[in-house]
Amino acid sequence: MPQDQKFEIPQELRQLAEENVERARQLYVQFMDGVGQTMAAWSSASSDVVAPGYREVQEHAVKLANENADAAFRLAKDVAQAKDLHELIDLQTRYVQSQMKWYAEQTQEFGRLMTRALGDMKKAQS
Repeated sequence: MPQDQKFEIPQELRQLAEENVERARQLYVQFMDGVGQTMAAWSSASSDVVAPGYREVQEHAVKLANENADAAFRLAKDVAQAKDLHELIDLQTRYVQSQMKWYAEQTQEFGRLMTRALGDMKKAQS
């Protein structure tokens, strides 16, 4: 392939990829709705067993899972619309950079929530 010739992704392939991403997103939303219903049923059935601090950790974990999935689906949609290899690499690079920053922030938040939950549990045992 000559140096000045760009590798381009055909529009039909991009459209097919975008449709598949949307189908996957819809399935994920249905799955998470089911998970949410299951967690709600479990939480109400075990409300006297689960410490309040852990419920907050659980809710935060679900929120983060949704945020992470949303970011991945946005990336997939953008990738499906990419017209060439350079754009694909740029999208992936920006995604990885933003996710690494996000993961670091969320690790700190989870540490704080777990510390508080453990403290609440120790107070309840006293």
